[in-house]
Amino acid sequence: MPDILFIKTSSLGDVIHHMPAAVDARKARPDLRLSWLVEEAFAPLVRLHPAVSDVIPVAWRRWRKSLYLPSTWTEIGAGLRFLRKRKYDDIIDTQGLLRSALIARTARGHRHGYNFSSIREPVASLFYDRRYRVSRDLHAVDRNRILTGLALGYAPQGAPEFGLDRERFSEKGARYGVLLHATARPEKLWPEAHWIALGQALGRNVELRLLWGTDAEKARSERIAGSVPGAHVVERAPLDRVATLVAGAQFVVGVDTGLLHLAAALGVPLVAIFAGSKPGLTGPVGNGPIAILGADGAPPSVDAVAEVAAKLSR
Repeated sequence: MPDILFIKTSSLGDVIHHMPAAVDARKARPDLRLSWLVEEAFAPLVRLHPAVSDVIPVAWRRWRKSLYLPSTWTEIGAGLRFLRKRKYDDIIDTQGLLRSALIARTARGHRHGYNFSSIREPVASLFYDRRYRVSRDLHAVDRNRILTGLALGYAPQGAPEFGLDRERFSEKGARYGVLLHATARPEKLWPEAHWIALGQALGRNVELRLLWGTDAEKARSERIAGSVPGAHVVERAPLDRVATLVAGAQFVVGVDTGLLHLAAALGVPLVAIFAGSKPGLTGPVGNGPIAILGADGAPPSVDAVAEVAAKLSR
């Protein structure tokens, strides 16, 4: 059974955008054993994927904050030794960054990646054994699928499938909607006052739940919930439990953030708010109803979002 290692470490949206490539590989080559190296925070979600046999967590985000500590280097060394214990037939780096290429170089196996003109950090291409040209004008999902297919000898067919079953993950019970106001990049944010106005418009008919990841995001969630009757701030939880919460939602409204892409992958009806990024390259993709409002530098109005979201909440 050929052993394949995927390297797609982060961020959450990028990890989700690689999932159709794993589905493609399993369909085209049922004989493969698929492993996936990913940031430790996202490992619980990848473990839910039916095509993936082994998940190898790394902690680069945590390590880079404490590189001066001997314990960090001890942990890094142990991780590298673990990675090199196994020889893979093929290693596919769809991340395309210098750090992911260095990980690919450390692992044992035939290394595949984007060529010099197809990659965000061109020097990373020097660390691959085979390099492929894949247009940077394509959506991230398509780029991942094409690169993986080129590396493994097949052409991806049909619409992308993420491999996440909404019915399997969701818990039956209360009717609620999820608001995703938080994102790591400030230019992607939608004004807090807009979220309050939207919540007040939607909260008359359905319970609203707000998610967060940092202390600042929790404080914003609490301010929004404090101004919206029937809104609740959800406690932080591992991604597998968050997937259950998102899967059970009647609808999701969110900015361009990882959990928005999780909702799309699960087929949950959603409204995507774009303000500081390009939906054509990294927008949500999925089989459920998806409304994309706004564009890079042109966020949508509260009324526009409320109108679409109200239809989804019926």
